[in-house]
Amino acid sequence: MELQQRIDADIKAAMLAREKDKLNALRAIKSAILLELTKEAGATLDAATGMKILQKLHKQRMESAAIYRTQQRDELAAEEEAQAAVIEAYLPKRLSDEEVGEAVRAVIAELGATGMKDMGRVMGEANKRLAGQADGSLIASLVKSLLGQS
Repeated sequence: MELQQRIDADIKAAMLAREKDKLNALRAIKSAILLELTKEAGATLDAATGMKILQKLHKQRMESAAIYRTQQRDELAAEEEAQAAVIEAYLPKRLSDEEVGEAVRAVIAELGATGMKDMGRVMGEANKRLAGQADGSLIASLVKSLLGQS
């Protein structure tokens, strides 16, 4: 089932179950998708664009929750974290640090990267392969450390 139809079906289910936090998160996802689709006439939502939208929304929720925690606003932080958990259910499974390291090493080997001058090529390919499965800052730090050792 396509992401947009899945979200619509889950909104209906959340309404019937009276799940407020889940419903708010799903409505935010639907809103972001519709906003993306209105940018271009006749645009359709492909899987990559859908993943980018979900990643962005998840990151926003986690950053907001962290800010609320520093301000001792635990009730608002809990709400943001609940919405982040709902959004996370639509994202692919996160890879462990070891799995990300293996994938980055494979990209470096395939591209024949030898030093920091190849960082841009390696980052581009690694981000493409690991989209939605690993944090970009983790990928960048691994690429820097591995290419710096060369």
